Amino acid sequence: MRSAPQRLRAELALAAVAFIWGSTFVIVKSALEDISTFLFLSLRFTLASLLLAFWLRGRLVRRTPVCWGGGLLCGGLLFAGYALQTAGLRWTTASNSAFITGLYVVMVPLLGSLVQWSRPRLAELAAAALATAGTALMSGGLPAQWNRGDLLTAGCAAAFAGHILAVERYSRRMDFERLSLMQIAVVAALSWAAAGALETPRAVWTPRLWFALLSTSLLATALSFVLYTWAQGHTSAVRAALIFSLEPVFAGIIAWAAGERWTAASLSGAALILAAIVLAELKPAASAQHPELGA
Repeated sequence: MRSAPQRLRAELALAAVAFIWGSTFVIVKSALEDISTFLFLSLRFTLASLLLAFWLRGRLVRRTPVCWGGGLLCGGLLFAGYALQTAGLRWTTASNSAFITGLYVVMVPLLGSLVQWSRPRLAELAAAALATAGTALMSGGLPAQWNRGDLLTAGCAAAFAGHILAVERYSRRMDFERLSLMQIAVVAALSWAAAGALETPRAVWTPRLWFALLSTSLLATALSFVLYTWAQGHTSAVRAALIFSLEPVFAGIIAWAAGERWTAASLSGAALILAAIVLAELKPAASAQHPELGA
């Protein structure tokens, strides 16, 4: 059973990851004007894999159980999330993409209950609904009519939900360092394949592109996925999804610091997301624990 202090440290680590991802959104968006999408992902995840392999080189030689299938599954789901989101942006708006992607928050407890053959907990569903409503207010809400871009993005949300559940499962079956490296390496390999098959690679090597590649590789990928994978071994997938819903809040705070104004809808959305996390934290400790999945 996870201790309260350990779970708190894990959830603070997840909040730090959400902050890093929220703070790099503008950097990535700007860099994609200079490079094709899958080439950027290929370089970002390859560099992160090399950095992580060097950083963890002493720990990777330990004779501990390795679940290769778990690493491939986590990496495949993570890549699917990125690929479907990117493909969806061809036919939908950025605001629609942001909201539909955020639906993974409510998908996690539903998919988790389906996998575990258990009923979703009411408090978890209520918190997920609050976070989804908050994301809707911050991103502009549900599209009135769904096009193929919206459907592809819904697939992205499902992939990210599956990834969170898979990391929760396999972070308790093998050391988190190897699982972190394996999933990042899988995304790198699949991104290179997609770059060759789905786009015409292009790059203009500007200072902002170099900065984006270095910052996202080191902070938003290598460091973030180590923290994320470690933390998932000490808290539930549902709580992780709720904490990750802070990403647009952090992005909004950074944009506000840069001079953008918050609207009433944005403030209300941020308040709902924070309320969802508080609701999850107020649950009794026993109900916060998910039954372990079978071997």
